[in-house]
Amino acid sequence: MSEHEPLGPLSPDFLESDFYGYQSMLDDAETEAVLRTRRFLQDEVAPRANEFWEKAASPVHLLPKIAGLEIAGLGYEFDDRKASRKLLTGWLEMEFARVDPSTGTMFSVHSSLAMSSISILGSEEQRERWLPAMRRMEKIGAFGLSEPHGGSDVAGGLETTARLDGEHWILNGSKRWIGNATFADLTIVFAKDEADGEVKGFVVEQGFEGFRAEKIEGKYSLRAVENADIHLENCRVPVANKLAEANSFADTAKVLRLTRGGVAFQAVGVMMGAYERAVAYAREREQFGSPIASFQLISDLIARMTANITASLGMAIRVAQLQDNGVHYDEHAALAKTFCTTRLREVVGWAREILGGNGILIEHDVIRFFADAEALYSYEGTAQINNLIVGRGVTGFGAFV
Repeated sequence: MSEHEPLGPLSPDFLESDFYGYQSMLDDAETEAVLRTRRFLQDEVAPRANEFWEKAASPVHLLPKIAGLEIAGLGYEFDDRKASRKLLTGWLEMEFARVDPSTGTMFSVHSSLAMSSISILGSEEQRERWLPAMRRMEKIGAFGLSEPHGGSDVAGGLETTARLDGEHWILNGSKRWIGNATFADLTIVFAKDEADGEVKGFVVEQGFEGFRAEKIEGKYSLRAVENADIHLENCRVPVANKLAEANSFADTAKVLRLTRGGVAFQAVGVMMGAYERAVAYAREREQFGSPIASFQLISDLIARMTANITASLGMAIRVAQLQDNGVHYDEHAALAKTFCTTRLREVVGWAREILGGNGILIEHDVIRFFADAEALYSYEGTAQINNLIVGRGVTGFGAFV
């Protein structure tokens, strides 16, 4: 092998950014689903990702095509399909984020947060009522927990209220940052029961009186995700739409515990997307008569990026394995989320640095990954909050205010 022939991926089907070949941990059926999704993302999503990012609109035209991939709700068991491993569902989230984090978030809000809420917290009747249509993506889901005045403190600080009134619950309050809510058919809304002060979960259907979703403008991270402010004004929700097993914030945390692991995979995907473009640029861009990939400072940055991606993917995979084996500790998912998103910030910064001035041009994609990384760093628990969860798990002492 000559000096100018890179080692390349360990297999033609592996990503160049998968330096240790973790993809080999997938079985044949899982690999087929990954490669099918990868081709779709390259053909259907990549060509227009920048366009939708710039106009801040969700690519909803892709929803029927994504449905055709038959990957929605893979983590849940249906009569004709066993639940897939977390390794596969996490890997697919990574594949989406590697091409377009916004499209990936649109999908994961539906397939992960919304469907998980119903699968974990719903009754058998509720699962049968909603999940099949969500699996076919005939009904799209959203997840409403965060509020204008509540983020990290939502466990005890929800301002949205619920009051039982005969055959309906009456919801009042506001939610903020709710992805998909502008077009979702079903929005999971968490509210504090006025009677006992506990957090309850509800499925609010599009068209319910007193429910209004307003798109948040001026957002410069995950721009193609239509986050919304939700306004609930005496919104009447049938008793049958109250999630049967969502009766405290501890129940809500069961959903977050699983989805935080998915954010770790998303962070790795964003790293991969920025990394692959930076490496390709370094091979082609010449300065002082040589490709900049031959410069020591550039090579050092690429090695650091490779290490961050490889370590982060290993951590995300291990959390998936633990959860597949029935080990569901908050601190495991929290550690993966905070570590991977922190390393993410480093990688996208170095990728932009390698591209120099061209790094701020949308045509090179890196600035999109750079900006989108900030949302992943913050959502599903800030780095500081997740570190406190880890600290509590290690020492047994909570350091929360």
